[in-house]
Amino acid sequence: MRIHLSALGCRLNEAELEQWATAFTGAGDQITTSPDDADVMVMNTCAVTREAVRKSRQKLQRLQRDNPAAKLVVSGCYSELAPASDMAELGVDLVVPNTQKDKLVALTREAFAQPDMPQAATIPATTALFNRNRHRAFIKIQDGCRYRCTFCIVTVARGAERSRTVEDIVNEVRRLESEDVKEIVLTGVHVGGYGSDLDIDLDGLVKALLEQTGIPRIRFASVEPWDLSPGFLDLFENPRVQPHMHLPLQSGSDTVLRRMARRCKTESFNELTQSLRAAVPNFNVTTDIIAGFPGETEDEWNDSMAFIGTQGFGHIHAFTYSEREGTKAATLSDSVPMAVRQERSRQLHELAETLKHAQLQRSIGDTADVLWERGREVTSEDGITLWRHQGYTPNYQRVITLSSTDLANQILPVKLLSIDNGKLMGEIVSQ
Repeated sequence: MRIHLSALGCRLNEAELEQWATAFTGAGDQITTSPDDADVMVMNTCAVTREAVRKSRQKLQRLQRDNPAAKLVVSGCYSELAPASDMAELGVDLVVPNTQKDKLVALTREAFAQPDMPQAATIPATTALFNRNRHRAFIKIQDGCRYRCTFCIVTVARGAERSRTVEDIVNEVRRLESEDVKEIVLTGVHVGGYGSDLDIDLDGLVKALLEQTGIPRIRFASVEPWDLSPGFLDLFENPRVQPHMHLPLQSGSDTVLRRMARRCKTESFNELTQSLRAAVPNFNVTTDIIAGFPGETEDEWNDSMAFIGTQGFGHIHAFTYSEREGTKAATLSDSVPMAVRQERSRQLHELAETLKHAQLQRSIGDTADVLWERGREVTSEDGITLWRHQGYTPNYQRVITLSSTDLANQILPVKLLSIDNGKLMGEIVSQ
């Protein structure tokens, strides 16, 4: 079969997509980047906000419209929470619950595969990753969450915490390493809770990966700021552990954090960010912030903005609060008017850009090792054909460079020279 894979939402959804791609190719199926060519289209949906639900529905409608003859397989949080009538209306042929995602490939092939599919159709597993222009692999280390933040619907959709074994994760990383993948991102719903059901923690998993694999770069997806063990900072002494963490703050007001049922106060968050930056020069902290949470007063918003401004975030995922049926926050009184939410969101985006630019400015003149992604050929003003590449520094700053050769999937030093449209411009350092 020809399989088209797509996802919306979090890095966990992308990690699952990559696992499915590998399993499909291993079973003799072919991954296609175009839905028009597919026999089966698989979509991993999202429901973290009402906008994510809208986009999930819109994408499913577009897939169905573009290739009505293909079978449509759906999984993810939107399909988990939506009524069956919605799936039928969207032309979905198979819904795979979140709890059965590890069986999605088998269930899909059982339902739709042709029994005489020749094994010669099998293509190298690397194609599934690199053909999607991806040069970092997302590794799903766990699923589910034990906490119940009042705004979060994902814990309802994903269920209880379940961790993969260290052996299973190490074996996956070794396979990726053999396929020339150079960077992995450890992801899950509650990454910091890894191993709560296995008598191990995230610290122990990373140490095992450092000892038992040679993968050059290890990153973390979103990690709750209260989950880090006392020895966690020591991991960054190894240059393979990249100096960037996404620590979701959600608000810079302690009273709002209490209503959100967050387990972190601004004081402890600040202590953590200061410790990270003291341990590793140029450590990049990124975050999530919600604007207009129920009951958020003008004073609370001002307090929040003042605290956020002290944190030097390299990037802020700014969300305008939207009610999600099934969450406690949706039942809270004192809803903030939508116009106020949107104005606060505008202010937050403005602050985010200021903080990001300041961090990029501090990097000018530095030299950093960049993992270059697939580029595209461009013609310079004097008619010379060059490669335009983008890649990421160890602390996850995006860099653009021009090169006379294809740099894809190479880690090379670059001198950071300037800023253009929110990205660093660099020049490869001669070896």
